[in-house]
Amino acid sequence: MRLNYSILIKHLILQYLSVFCLSKDFDFFYFVLKLSDLMTNLQKDWPSLSCPSSNGFRFWSHEWEKHGTCSESQIDQHDYFEAALNLKKKVNLLQILRVARIEPDDGFYSLDNIVRAIIKGIGHTPRIECNKDSHGNSQLYQIYFCMDSSGSEIIECLVPPKGRCDSKVQFPKF
Repeated sequence: MRLNYSILIKHLILQYLSVFCLSKDFDFFYFVLKLSDLMTNLQKDWPSLSCPSSNGFRFWSHEWEKHGTCSESQIDQHDYFEAALNLKKKVNLLQILRVARIEPDDGFYSLDNIVRAIIKGIGHTPRIECNKDSHGNSQLYQIYFCMDSSGSEIIECLVPPKGRCDSKVQFPKF
């Protein structure tokens, strides 16, 4: 099973987790022209970690079409991606977990302890998605935060993620 280790704020999900929003498609030329000031930070802080490696455009396009268009009446593509980058700066998820002695070390951790650590760190309940490794172990796959439609505030998520977790989950090395 191919692992995607972009668990640390993979998505800036605006309003609802599993909702596909219908709106205009990702505009590549707009992206290149209007988001050039964000490109270095997007490549560094929100890369596509798929194999083989890519430049991120396909991944960012997917994120905009699936999640960003939910907020399109309030923020445009530039503001959406800028909000995602600001969220990553605001929420140092690895540090929050490290304070609770939860490390990406292939160890197994209580799901309740992971959730409690994140609540203590950000004041909101995250949505955690797990997948199974080749041995059938439940492993941390993605951690979701929901945002208001302006992209400025973390809010409680209303819809749980699809991938269920066992009570103990592995935090894979990356």
